[in-house]
Amino acid sequence: MTGLDLDAEQLDRYSRHIIMDEVGPAGQARLLDSSVLCIGAGGLGSPIIQYLAAAGVGTLGIADDDEVELSNLQRQVIHGNDDVGRAKVDSAADFVEQLNPDIDVRTHELRVTPDNIEELIDGYDVVVDGTDNFATRYLVNDACTLAGVPFAHGAILRFEGQVTTFEANEGGPCYRCLFPEAPEPGTVPDCATAGVLGVLPGTVGCMQATEAVKLLLEYGETLDGRMVFYD
Repeated sequence: MTGLDLDAEQLDRYSRHIIMDEVGPAGQARLLDSSVLCIGAGGLGSPIIQYLAAAGVGTLGIADDDEVELSNLQRQVIHGNDDVGRAKVDSAADFVEQLNPDIDVRTHELRVTPDNIEELIDGYDVVVDGTDNFATRYLVNDACTLAGVPFAHGAILRFEGQVTTFEANEGGPCYRCLFPEAPEPGTVPDCATAGVLGVLPGTVGCMQATEAVKLLLEYGETLDGRMVFYD
């Protein structure tokens, strides 16, 4: 697709992008030709999915093995009361379809494991890590680093969050450069035991989505080699 291939409805939908010199019709067409995999459709995944779909990222993969629970709705804003008990990937896909019919949603209802991670990320331009456990974060890091796929990382707990990006360049840093080893099980609480302020994942997830858009447009300075701590 080129900028001239945008139809009248797309020119209207993405008009606030198109009037920006830094994006323009060519940049919007590039987003529509891009693919992003969001691993996790929960607190972080919700704003990531919401804003990447709204921005017109043409192919959006969503990987999650969980079902919507009532306690999720305090922060997981793409799911609603009627979705309780449904697979999160199905609820998320319906949300995207209602938000932006341009988007090709690919659902992966599975738990990420060493056996499926390589196949899962294959073919995506960018991966966004919206997971909530260390084991999966290391899997995402290792697979993306080996495959040369850039990814945006985020994590949250109580009132605090962190965001960084790994461009997977040769010689560049990876998640293991920050955290060489995972903490011992049980030494770091998760949101289910320590809680999380409902608005916090919205802030952190939006920052991750912004990093993904920077990577896709090849514009701006990503957080590669830097980390934002948010409190």
